[in-house]
Amino acid sequence: TSGGSYWDLSLGCAPFSHLTLTGGSIGIGPPLSVGCAVACPGRRVVDFQADGSGLYSTPAFWTMAAENLDVTVLVCKNDVYQILKVELAKQQIVPSNGPCARALTDIGKPELNWTEIGRGMGVPSTRARTAEELAEQLEAALARDGPSLIEAWL
Repeated sequence: TSGGSYWDLSLGCAPFSHLTLTGGSIGIGPPLSVGCAVACPGRRVVDFQADGSGLYSTPAFWTMAAENLDVTVLVCKNDVYQILKVELAKQQIVPSNGPCARALTDIGKPELNWTEIGRGMGVPSTRARTAEELAEQLEAALARDGPSLIEAWL
């Protein structure tokens, strides 16, 4: 739901490979990044991941740790399942229809702690609450071998 502006913003970057979801592939980020890291050893893989869709494929973190894959997972945490809001709107179901409609898109109760999820799977994990923390943590994660996870609060 938020990747549309990425293409224009990445025009000035050094050459890189970019794989994106193909429609209907919610949760593809973590397992796709595992596949990329296995297919291209020696290349750093960055999984730019939404928190809602990431819930579909947390076991990939264990594989990253078990295989010591060079994957940096950046989880964008906003505690909202945004793509489901889009789908609900298509059906003219809005949160104002009641608590059940709101509950379908709110993934903040209970609060998800991505650093604990990552660590529980063996992946070193940190939390960034500011842009400065994110820059520092991302630089550190990209500088070391093996997997890492950064929970970036939006």
